[in-house]
Amino acid sequence: MSVSVEKLEGSKIKMTIEVAAEEFDKAIKAAYNKQKGSISIPGFRKGKAPQNVIEKMYGKEVFYNEALDELIPDEYEKAYDEVEEDIMSSPSFEVVQAEAGKPVIFTATVAVRPEVELGDYKGIEIAAVDTVVTDEDVEKKIQSELDKDARFEKVERPVADGDRIKLDFEGFVDGAAFEGGKGENYTLTIGSGQFIPGFEEQLVGAKIGEDVEVNVSFPEDYHEDSLAGKASVFKCKVNEIEEKKVPALDDDYASDKGFGSVQDYKDSVKSDLEVDKLNDARGKKQDEAIAKVIEGAKMDIPEEIFETEQKMIIRDYQQRLQMQGLSWDQYVKYTGLTLDKMMEQVRPQAEDRIKSRLVLQAVAEKEGIEVTDEDRQKEYESMAEAYQLEVDKVREMLEAKGLKELNNDILIKKAMEFVTDNAKEV
Repeated sequence: MSVSVEKLEGSKIKMTIEVAAEEFDKAIKAAYNKQKGSISIPGFRKGKAPQNVIEKMYGKEVFYNEALDELIPDEYEKAYDEVEEDIMSSPSFEVVQAEAGKPVIFTATVAVRPEVELGDYKGIEIAAVDTVVTDEDVEKKIQSELDKDARFEKVERPVADGDRIKLDFEGFVDGAAFEGGKGENYTLTIGSGQFIPGFEEQLVGAKIGEDVEVNVSFPEDYHEDSLAGKASVFKCKVNEIEEKKVPALDDDYASDKGFGSVQDYKDSVKSDLEVDKLNDARGKKQDEAIAKVIEGAKMDIPEEIFETEQKMIIRDYQQRLQMQGLSWDQYVKYTGLTLDKMMEQVRPQAEDRIKSRLVLQAVAEKEGIEVTDEDRQKEYESMAEAYQLEVDKVREMLEAKGLKELNNDILIKKAMEFVTDNAKEV
């Protein structure tokens, strides 16, 4: 494979990539093996027709598209690591030459890191952040832990605030049931705010087996347009009531947590909160400092860079949904969001990410910040701990993909630390 780079206007480059003829021939062979089972040729059993016979009947280009779809992304990834430019967008491909027995030539047009004119980035003034942990903070944290450790017991009395119930319900608007408004034996904690405002409060006092009508109005900004602002009636029946039993804060509870006494437990909670507050304060300082550096900088960013970042944010969100057992189609149906709406929603986040990255890279260049072997080793160890893998395994996986992205990530972190450390609290 060979790569040549042509610089274009607007912080873009065109990469011309040439791939050896034998690689294209291998890709064509792989495409044939993948598709032959679905091709019928008179005189041959399905899936048994030779490649040359199929090409003679349907044309020698019959497997080209499949072959190119596999070949081009792989070869582009190799070329990506060879070019010096910092590529920041997805590629736009164009095939220049594709013929069996000849090299494949294609171009990949991408947006690259634009020039950044920095303003002030050293001595940035930022607001001081309170890091003092109060007794009230400790009490709130302990109460939160007690609530997490609470258990629920079935009771026969009417529903009270904080109870967990099993509920049948069906919603009606203008006397007609609506889609998604029905549930059976639904688990609901009263006071959680899980349902429409006003819904849960009207169940307080309800008895098991009793029919209850709940009258509420959907919010004006409700995601389902046909229901937004509409008055509705929910016919409900409580099937089961469980009362929340919060454990007492005593030495037995502290012992279960691994401490000798309640005071030892409180001291540990306070220590943890102090660490959390220091970390939160550091994060706030970073955010404010970088925002001010961005405000003072000048840069002309190609639209393709923002669009690529927006798609990455959405793709990450889709993966998190899948891990929670929710498909993208289900999410779209439930929220009423389209891909275009999602792109619009994540635009501010994408802009913040891109601008932060650009100014920090510019700071790193201006200050001569570099990535060392020690920096990479620390990153390997950090990732190994986070993902519970061996350090050598993490190093092997990252180095197999190339160090370009890893080095960029480390460089940005170091530049962020530099800007924050040089900021002044006022």
